[in-house]
Amino acid sequence: MEHEVLIRLGAFLGIFILMAVWEALAPRRILTTSKRDRWMNNLAILSLNPISLRLIFPILPVSLALIAEQRHWGLLNHTDLPYEVEIIIGVFALDFTLYIQHALFHAFPTLWRLHMVHHTDLDFDVTTGVRFHPVEIILSMGIKLIAVIALGPSPLAVLLFEMVLNATSMFNHSNIYLPSKVDRVLRLFVVTPEMHRVHHSVIIQETNSNFGFSFPWWDRMFGTYRPQPSKGHLDMVIGLAQYRKPKHLNLWHLIIMPFTGNPGRVPISRH
Repeated sequence: MEHEVLIRLGAFLGIFILMAVWEALAPRRILTTSKRDRWMNNLAILSLNPISLRLIFPILPVSLALIAEQRHWGLLNHTDLPYEVEIIIGVFALDFTLYIQHALFHAFPTLWRLHMVHHTDLDFDVTTGVRFHPVEIILSMGIKLIAVIALGPSPLAVLLFEMVLNATSMFNHSNIYLPSKVDRVLRLFVVTPEMHRVHHSVIIQETNSNFGFSFPWWDRMFGTYRPQPSKGHLDMVIGLAQYRKPKHLNLWHLIIMPFTGNPGRVPISRH
């Protein structure tokens, strides 16, 4: 799709700056570690991910959706649904796929080793939403490509999904203050920071909840929804019990962590 990269990059930068300014003006929690060091590490690992994807994949989801549309691959390319309905189904189905993927990364120890890099952040802000190990990003992209081939969503649906995913990941990881009344309404339609922060609790039962990325309905439907942290948002501890020293969470340690680190007891399959 023409100008896809510029559209996505512009949307990413716009949301990132908005959330960063909002955090500075109205933070929800006081940060416990050096913001400068965390941002350097989180943005550094983010910079590795596009390079990793380009080295591994010759084609990305929007372009693959265009090919699938032309060659009639996938379920939606064999239906007569209105175009608008197909777009809605495509966006929701892809988001549900990522919900399942997220739960699986918490269920299997090998996958958890990759995903725990995201959970080792000792604070919770907009950069946490981009803190993913390159190998996890590669596996996630492979899953999305398979989903695009199987489902056959339109290129526009895939582009919208990717933009919504990037925007909500930064929004629901941000350290912003939302009035409780606003949060109660918003979380009926989108994953809010108050909802997703629970997922980053050091308490294992809370870590293994609220897997939704953009939309909150999957957690409610499949019994993984937890409305609030047991210790409250201001007193809850963020991160993993086995990783509490910032000096062990620099870029180099994050890169080698899946292969040498301690996975702890988080994986669902251990309980």
